[in-house]
Amino acid sequence: MATITSLGIGSGLDINSMVTQLVALERRPLDQMRSEATRLQTQVSSYGQLKSLFSTLQDASNAMNNAPLWQRSLATSSDDTAVTAIGGANAVAGNYAVSVQSLAKSQTLVSAGSLGTPSSLAGAGTLTLQLGSWGGAPAAFTAKPASTSLDITVSDTDTLADVRDKINAAGAGVTATLVTDANGTRMSLRSSDTGASNGFRIQAADDDGALGDDAGLSRLAYDPPSGTLGMESRQAAANARATVNGVPIESASNEVSGVIDGLTLRLRKETGVNEVSIDLANDRAGVDTAIKAFVEAYNSLAKFIGTQTRYDEASQRAGNLQGDGAVTAVQARLRAVLNMPSAAAAAFPRISDIGLQLQRDGTLKIDQAKLDSAMGNLPELKKAFGNTDTLNPENEGFTRRFATLARQLLDVEGSLTTRTEGLQKLISKNSDSQARLEDRVERFQQRLVAQYTAMDANLSRLNALGAYVTQQFASTNKNNG
Repeated sequence: MATITSLGIGSGLDINSMVTQLVALERRPLDQMRSEATRLQTQVSSYGQLKSLFSTLQDASNAMNNAPLWQRSLATSSDDTAVTAIGGANAVAGNYAVSVQSLAKSQTLVSAGSLGTPSSLAGAGTLTLQLGSWGGAPAAFTAKPASTSLDITVSDTDTLADVRDKINAAGAGVTATLVTDANGTRMSLRSSDTGASNGFRIQAADDDGALGDDAGLSRLAYDPPSGTLGMESRQAAANARATVNGVPIESASNEVSGVIDGLTLRLRKETGVNEVSIDLANDRAGVDTAIKAFVEAYNSLAKFIGTQTRYDEASQRAGNLQGDGAVTAVQARLRAVLNMPSAAAAAFPRISDIGLQLQRDGTLKIDQAKLDSAMGNLPELKKAFGNTDTLNPENEGFTRRFATLARQLLDVEGSLTTRTEGLQKLISKNSDSQARLEDRVERFQQRLVAQYTAMDANLSRLNALGAYVTQQFASTNKNNG
């Protein structure tokens, strides 16, 4: 915008002030536009928060409608040091007696004597690893079905540490470790998984040609049928053995699944004939937590809408969305979901029957005693919240309705989305109007400056002419005097 500098010098009038005031009057609508733009931006921000709160309510409602929430079970053990349990989605509530006769074990081998140090040469040749089970003393080895033997080539420059690393990198189901003490270094081999079928044998093709000596690669072999015993057995691979409700079971792992539908048992120590009691019940605590999360999400939304649409008498300020028809309609739909009975569960036709009481400010209050009583009938409570019936809306559960409402409002054609887009268009239109007005005011000021500049120049010439005429009259009077 042009700067007013020296107007009024010729005329002696305060033309700068006059132009400034006239321009300010012309700019007054611009201030109103800017105020309106600020109001629209605030409304867009409020709608953004509203959509976020509805999204949170949708998530909380979907969690209530999720079948696994109602199928989860909580298992407790009378002796967690011996047996623990995890209830799954299909677990049947009840009591189970578990005793553990033996735990599943991994096969463990240790070299018979010291092998030197980790940097000692192992000896050239080939080690062959094969998973399987041992029978007899052990005397017979049976390869694990679907498994194959794995050859590990050892060069004459490989150290014990190199052999350890090659075994671990081979992925043969066997882990190698070097243990060093005052007596030297020994190698320990252990099957990666427990269970009788996860035992292993290790055969050696020693380049020194002797398999029974204390030198070369044969020191790492364990193959009783061939008499090659450079390694000693410290623990045989074995299955876990237990009884569940008097029924004997056997498992390759100490984590036993599938014996009881939906229940996983973790065996930790042997109990002999003593039984550990496992109680399996519906996870009411999880349901209670989900209900409270839903109520919190709903209340946050209800409070926000109340604040945004309220007129505060004390501050004499209206909420950002007061009088907004779209928000008023949303508020009405929210209350309709709460007030409309549901035929989904005969035991809980109204949400208040569950223990969720609607307050005067539009929020929900939990009657814990009533809610605890309702959770005594989880099948019906599940229907009351999450039942779905696309053909008959009256049979829809309460949180199912809320999830549907949130989805509709947040959809690309939902009222919250379209209202936000409408506000953004008004902001864009306002910005264009401001730009046009700024341009008009700029031209208006330029015209005023040009006009007053011309006027100032004319007044300057007139003043000069007047002074000249006055001087001439004075001179004539003097001459005639």
